[in-house]
Amino acid sequence: MSTLAGLREAMSTLGEAWAGAGEAGDLSRAQLIAVSDAMGALQRRVDAMHVEVAARLAYESRPELGSESLAKQQGFRTAAALIAATTGVSTGDAARLVKVGEATAPRADLLGAPLPARYPLVRAALGSGALSAPAAAMIITVLDRCRVTAGAERVAQGERVLVEKAQGLALDDVRKLVVRAEAWLDPEGVEPKEEERRGKRALTLFERDGMVHLNAVLDAETAAPVVTAIRGFVTAAFAARQEAPDAEAPDADRRTVPMIQADALAVFCAHVLGCQTRVPVAGATVIVRMNLSDLESGAGSAAIDGLDQPVSVGAARRMAAGGGIIPCVLGADSEVLDWGREKRLFTRAQRLALVERDGGCAMCGLPPEMTKAHHIRWWKRDHGPTDLSNGVLLCETCHHRIHDNGWEIRVDRPRHGTANGAGTGGRVWFFPPAYVDPTRTPRLGGRARFDIAA
Repeated sequence: MSTLAGLREAMSTLGEAWAGAGEAGDLSRAQLIAVSDAMGALQRRVDAMHVEVAARLAYESRPELGSESLAKQQGFRTAAALIAATTGVSTGDAARLVKVGEATAPRADLLGAPLPARYPLVRAALGSGALSAPAAAMIITVLDRCRVTAGAERVAQGERVLVEKAQGLALDDVRKLVVRAEAWLDPEGVEPKEEERRGKRALTLFERDGMVHLNAVLDAETAAPVVTAIRGFVTAAFAARQEAPDAEAPDADRRTVPMIQADALAVFCAHVLGCQTRVPVAGATVIVRMNLSDLESGAGSAAIDGLDQPVSVGAARRMAAGGGIIPCVLGADSEVLDWGREKRLFTRAQRLALVERDGGCAMCGLPPEMTKAHHIRWWKRDHGPTDLSNGVLLCETCHHRIHDNGWEIRVDRPRHGTANGAGTGGRVWFFPPAYVDPTRTPRLGGRARFDIAA
């Protein structure tokens, strides 16, 4: 299908979704979902056309053309400046369009023989409307950055996984995916960057207008216990708020999350000074995850629950040597993770496995310490077992949303796992109720993970 034909098809789909309504206020809830999906598909089709045109504009404006440069003839120094002026985007965004267009355009050798695009899978995903231009730009940037270090074969493998995993993700999740991909593509580069970031860590304090201002810039290793403890304190505060006898009482807790986080810091420091009472935190444990092969070889990287930035295996070892850190090594023999009907509550080992699979709330992405493990098929009503295939991590809001509004959850069979099939590789799918989406199109949940074996 040509780029223009794809654009026309997306326009037709949008027209069908909007049928019978004059303005957006006339759309039903089901139509709103359908129109939103159609607009996303249309935007991706526009992106595909835009990067092609941007690449051609850049070619016709290349420096060696001198005064014959198309951009200069229009009064602009570069093709990016021309695109920015005509489309209303920033020059940086326009430059990224050019970069994506050039990386996905067909090429020719010195003799004029045709060559495939530098990144053919990204080109195909753009052309099919599966990938947006901003997502493609992120993928191309990391592949270009690691191209020399990783080598052509590893880069091609990384391109395949990134293109597959990025489809259907929000741009913030694609950014997390790319961060993990870079650690896999260039494992030797993790530790030097880590040392550089560690050298930039800082905490400044000053007073102004009667308030004390704190500004912290922390590397991942230093930040892990700070982030985990503060988030755990916030979770405990909200749990206490829900159990309060009268939520409308004059003295009820009405603090915002930033207020609670500030109080958490004060409580922790007071605890250190007195060190007599237990600090109220919910599920606040730092968990560092790494592959057994990486741990044994000393290469590769590890992930910290609740943080996007990977750390080196050396940093993971240092963290595990301290208190309050749980190292989760994947690929080794572990506890039995399925209990059937013998236990009603999910065990600690099962929760760790669910965190590895879902990454936090499987529906909205809140960090693990703000979630609970729930039975998909209820323990009492449906006689559901306490197994990983019947478990899912959900925050309190999403838990009520699913049970109150009739959402359905299904978990794929894992591709890898323990001998009894209790592996953590299964994906979580959410099926909306018919009144929300008449087609009941499933939505993929769980963390945006870069898993080369997937």
